[in-house]
Amino acid sequence: MIRRISMAAAAAAAMLLFTSCGNDAAEQPTAETEAAVTEAAAVTDMTIEEKVAQLFMVRCDDANMDAILEKQPGGIVMFGVDFEGLTKDEVKDKIESYKDACVIEPIISVDEEGGTVVRVSSNPNLAGEKYQNPRYYYELGGIEALAQNAAEKSDLLADLGITMNLAPVADVSTDPDDFIYDRALGEDAATTAEYVSAVVGAMKEHGMMSCLKHFPGYGGNVDTHTGIAIDDRPLDSFYENDFVPFEAGIEAGADAVLVAHNIVNSIDSTQPASISGPVHEILREELGYDGIIMTDDMSMEAMAQYETPYTKAVLAGNDMVIVTDFEAAYNEVLGAVKDGTIPESTIDAAVERILEAKGY
Repeated sequence: MIRRISMAAAAAAAMLLFTSCGNDAAEQPTAETEAAVTEAAAVTDMTIEEKVAQLFMVRCDDANMDAILEKQPGGIVMFGVDFEGLTKDEVKDKIESYKDACVIEPIISVDEEGGTVVRVSSNPNLAGEKYQNPRYYYELGGIEALAQNAAEKSDLLADLGITMNLAPVADVSTDPDDFIYDRALGEDAATTAEYVSAVVGAMKEHGMMSCLKHFPGYGGNVDTHTGIAIDDRPLDSFYENDFVPFEAGIEAGADAVLVAHNIVNSIDSTQPASISGPVHEILREELGYDGIIMTDDMSMEAMAQYETPYTKAVLAGNDMVIVTDFEAAYNEVLGAVKDGTIPESTIDAAVERILEAKGY
């Protein structure tokens, strides 16, 4: 069992060790800080059950939080209903109770994109007004205004105890008829890349983890919340267009990349990108991404027809899986590890990336 240490304390301890190694004049690490970093990073000391639980970003469920927290998930994703009617202090207390219940502090995430997706700023107790979509700020003041907005949002979320904003939307969409258009910047690939880079940088400077979405690029596809989306675009179009903002975000230090449920025929015509090995290979091997890869919400209708979806998600290369039915997902993956379907080394690699992103 890894002893509890907060993400902030672990990061501070790690920084102390780093600076001490390179500067004789720096304060030397104490035995306690060395132990904190060592113990917090000791994946080999974790049980299989503890490691499997780290793989899940679990939908917050007030009626079932005791059971969820008992399994010690790697993350908790909160929706608008989880903030509705609450004051700032009530939100802070709620989030702190989740962190206190876990040995390894969970990532607390939200979708605060602006525009149609505003989980936090939709509550007037938490923000003076709802944040607008990226295009609004771009038209108001260009990339600088977008970076300023990202910084403001990050400060608000961090003050509440939230550690990851599932943003920015890195999809390239210039057609107002596209499903994703209202959530995207609405500009070409080069401008979207500039936007993504600036926002990721601003979020990092203001202590907020970022998540690029929706890899490999949503394009003009239909909404996967309500059904299957099949993308027939040629592979070259992804390299020349859709991948460009993701590459910029990766270069800027994005903490996570979220993979869509779209079926991209030119990469893998047999299954959605979120559970496709070839899609993840492009992200890891060709784009050189070494941070957390996570699925989109596995409760979306596009995934309804697939058997053992959580096992497929882990085998495809996801480090974290966004789930609503945590018990079913946890039991499926745990069983797959125990029967050898999922190699334990695969779990270990994922958990190492998760702990590193958390600051352990």
